[in-house]
Amino acid sequence: MTPHPLPTRDGLLRQTLGEWRIGLVAWRLLVLQTAHPAVAAGTARYSTYRAHPWRRIEHTMDSGSRLFFASPEERRREVARLERAHRRIRGTDDAGRPYDAEDPAVRAWVMLTLYEAMTAMRELSGDPLAPAELDALYAEFTEVCTDLGIPGEVLPATAADVPAHIDRTVREVLEYGDQVRYLLHDMLREAPAPRRMGRLAPAWPLLRTVAASVLTTLTVADLPPAWHERFAVPRTRTAAALSWTVHRGMRQVMTRLPDRLRYRTPSASDRQRPAPRRLPRPRTATPDSRPARLEAFFRQVLDQTGDGRVDSADLQAMVHNVCWQLELPVAHEDRLYAAFETWWQHLRASMDADGDGAVDCAEFVSAMLKEIDRDPAYLDQGLKPAVRALFGAADTDGSGHLCADEYRILFGGPRVHPAELNDAFRRLDVDGDGRISEAEFVAAFTDFFTARADTPAGTALLGRP
Repeated sequence: MTPHPLPTRDGLLRQTLGEWRIGLVAWRLLVLQTAHPAVAAGTARYSTYRAHPWRRIEHTMDSGSRLFFASPEERRREVARLERAHRRIRGTDDAGRPYDAEDPAVRAWVMLTLYEAMTAMRELSGDPLAPAELDALYAEFTEVCTDLGIPGEVLPATAADVPAHIDRTVREVLEYGDQVRYLLHDMLREAPAPRRMGRLAPAWPLLRTVAASVLTTLTVADLPPAWHERFAVPRTRTAAALSWTVHRGMRQVMTRLPDRLRYRTPSASDRQRPAPRRLPRPRTATPDSRPARLEAFFRQVLDQTGDGRVDSADLQAMVHNVCWQLELPVAHEDRLYAAFETWWQHLRASMDADGDGAVDCAEFVSAMLKEIDRDPAYLDQGLKPAVRALFGAADTDGSGHLCADEYRILFGGPRVHPAELNDAFRRLDVDGDGRISEAEFVAAFTDFFTARADTPAGTALLGRP
């Protein structure tokens, strides 16, 4: 697939979103979105951003590319994907209030923060959009909202009505809760090094401390005046000076660059699915390497929400990431969700020692070792049905085998080196016929959980360390 053309003046929305400096207001946008109580509740329960922040950001960028830069057909497919994902995000928050990701008003707010971020980027840089430009931008924006199924009555009627709507929502609806505090003050300070840092990764602890401080100061300064008034968060002179310098300085730099450097050009590589994080082998050799391997699996694969506990939402998040990569039909998605829910119920029944409805790392490791040693068929009741469902989802051509391409789609992505995928594929292909059967696939997962040494192929299931 060829790259999409660079944004032009006849597409103001694409031009604004495609400019690299939109990143300066991205964190501000996330804060405004997450401050909505329904978004905060869904994020706390279902989002993987704490455990996998970079993957979550890549998913968001990928989705935005499909919605705003791709062809009408790709946009339609992305809308369908979002609908399938959001229909499962509902429940009751800690205050007893129901929330539903399909609520039109909530969806409208999430989208409006994106429109507001585009206008804020221009205002903060000292180059606000003219009224006619705002009208054109809002018209393009509402077209996307229509495609997303957001009814017009929950959106401001015109561009001129948006500022008052934003102000009213900030003052009357938004809340400064734990999820917002985490985004503003803790997320970057805890985030692992991005894979693309390469040899600079050792410097990440220092870099992220500086980056987090600057980003927090900039974001707080850039939030709407209503936010500062509602939550008594002052915009200090230092923060205001930083905002003025950064935004106006970046405007001067970016407007002097050629288009190929000024704008992000979404391409086919942007739409590759991020891969599940690869499992490292234990660093220290022990007579039984299972405990370290199981702990790694818990922290890097099972605990999708990053809160140190696993429950049904974590396994749903695992399925969501698989479905995102494979673009499964609804019926296939439902089978996969059902299989993983069965696995969760099996884990809960055998591992939730304190009866709190979740499983922590210690419970998982100790119970898994105990049950595997006690009953060789233990994995048959939960894990293996889920793995078979995963295999069936990945076997997109229905051949009964995974070819190398299907394996790469399931486990690969722009962050995983092809050599790692090729090595893992060869190791799992026990009979060497150039494809992986369901039996080989299930055996690999079984080896990962049961092998005492690190020699079986399954112990390196998702690639080399």
